[in-house]
Amino acid sequence: MFFYYDTSIIILIPAILFALWAQASVKRAFGRYSRVRNQRNITGAEAARRVLDQNGLRNVEIVPIRGSLTDNYDPRHRVLHLSQDVYGVNSVAAISVACHEAGHAIQHAENYAPLKIRNGIVPVVNFASHLTWPLILIGIVLLAAGSYEMSALGNTLFNVGVIAFAAVVAFHLITLPVEFNASRRAMQQMEELGLVAEEDLAGSRKVLRAAALTYVAALAVAVANLIRILAIRGRSD
Repeated sequence: MFFYYDTSIIILIPAILFALWAQASVKRAFGRYSRVRNQRNITGAEAARRVLDQNGLRNVEIVPIRGSLTDNYDPRHRVLHLSQDVYGVNSVAAISVACHEAGHAIQHAENYAPLKIRNGIVPVVNFASHLTWPLILIGIVLLAAGSYEMSALGNTLFNVGVIAFAAVVAFHLITLPVEFNASRRAMQQMEELGLVAEEDLAGSRKVLRAAALTYVAALAVAVANLIRILAIRGRSD
């Protein structure tokens, strides 16, 4: 049984390789188009401000944040954080990422359903993600103990761990439409407001497409982990 638990990690290998490829792709695309000045010569912060103002979101503050690709929108405080590679930079990559984050602010203002669901389950998912593996590992140990009482308790703990991890998978699943929609909004706003010239559009699409792949990869890893857990559960019966 324990040999099976060890070798079950093989299920994760394709998903992990995909995730590594996705991370490399987004870094490559962002790095490439970070070196290309956008034809409008505007910074990420300026682009985001124009998108927000155009959509009646003048109350959303834009502030710089440390790090690379750490950009995010905080719906609780209505603050859009832009990284040092985006905030004051006039590259194609910078305005693409900035407008994507502005897209999340628009989603929030419009009560976009998938975003509301994702934000609503964040506390549950954070709690569940910390419980999953301890419950599963304790369950495995108790199942191997042999006695009826310990096996029954182990079975219960294992099942609770599976349910907790299913919540994590659900979070990654609902994240996909949220991120894809934000990128679609970003491209639409950039074109409608003239934030990008025709020659910049291809680069913007590549940056946003590569970023979207990272969320697909995160879902793939989560699903592979769930399949692995279920495989272990089936073996332990």
